[in-house]
Amino acid sequence: MNKPLFDTICFVGIGHICSSLAWAVRKHGLARRLVALDTDAAARRVALEIGVVDAALADPAEALKGAGLVVCGVPVGAMEQVGRAIGPHLEPGTIVTDVGSVKLAVVRDLGPFIPENVHFIPGHPIAGTEHSGPTSGFAELFEGRWHILTPLPGTDEAALAKLSELWRRVGAQLEIMDPHHHDKVLAITSHLPHLIAYTIVGTANDLEGHMQQEVIKFSASGFRDFTRIAASRCSSASPRILPRCNGRSAGARARCCRNASPRPAPSAAPSSTPSRLRLDPRIMSAAPAMSPMENSCDIAEHPGSAGACRPRRHVLR
Repeated sequence: MNKPLFDTICFVGIGHICSSLAWAVRKHGLARRLVALDTDAAARRVALEIGVVDAALADPAEALKGAGLVVCGVPVGAMEQVGRAIGPHLEPGTIVTDVGSVKLAVVRDLGPFIPENVHFIPGHPIAGTEHSGPTSGFAELFEGRWHILTPLPGTDEAALAKLSELWRRVGAQLEIMDPHHHDKVLAITSHLPHLIAYTIVGTANDLEGHMQQEVIKFSASGFRDFTRIAASRCSSASPRILPRCNGRSAGARARCCRNASPRPAPSAAPSSTPSRLRLDPRIMSAAPAMSPMENSCDIAEHPGSAGACRPRRHVLR
């Protein structure tokens, strides 16, 4: 059993990524206590029922007591709300990180609310499935996957080393980039494939019935992969890549998108961001059953080929 790296870890938003990290932390004994901070009562209840955390709270002040690490697992568009809610309650020496798929927006929206005596180290695990919620997590999600940390100039080296060690112990491969370079790389390897998938599947969803049947009949593995990617949550993507829409996304013709409010940040009003594609179930049935180790949220790497798409290291200056 590994020696715990942290006494308490607080997960802000107990969805797919944070619940997976919580299970992995439990599996490897990396913290003594795990806490979820979430305004969704159902998510808190489920998280406690399945035992992924020791406590699930809606009050930031209470949830953040004694937390040596805070992991923000909310949509990128909610980071400012989260920052306003948690900033006043962060204790000196705490490490704050996130799991968002873009980094400049996180630095811009969350960074101003992090006190100077708290270590802010943005991050992005290139892992995930199309499933969401606390029941979708599993401890092996990060094994053999890349985790990119984007520390800012002046980041405390000891804090960076400690956070890096946590990700290594849950099985991830570490890479350091600056936020700007990260966003350029991931726009190609992750965000653009999502946008293409939403476009193709959205177009198929709009076809007349007889044409739709033929699409389903003659679909091959390539189309099935698109349906798998398109089933993932739009809300986790950058609003710069997937514009907020009410079914009229001009750039993607993804008219099957719908507006939905993501889980609101603690003590903050919810904001409207795209949620799931509303897809004809016949089209989605074309997708094959997925192995839990397959990756649809970040699709640059295939199962068993970690490192095939190794991102270029960018040294901070």
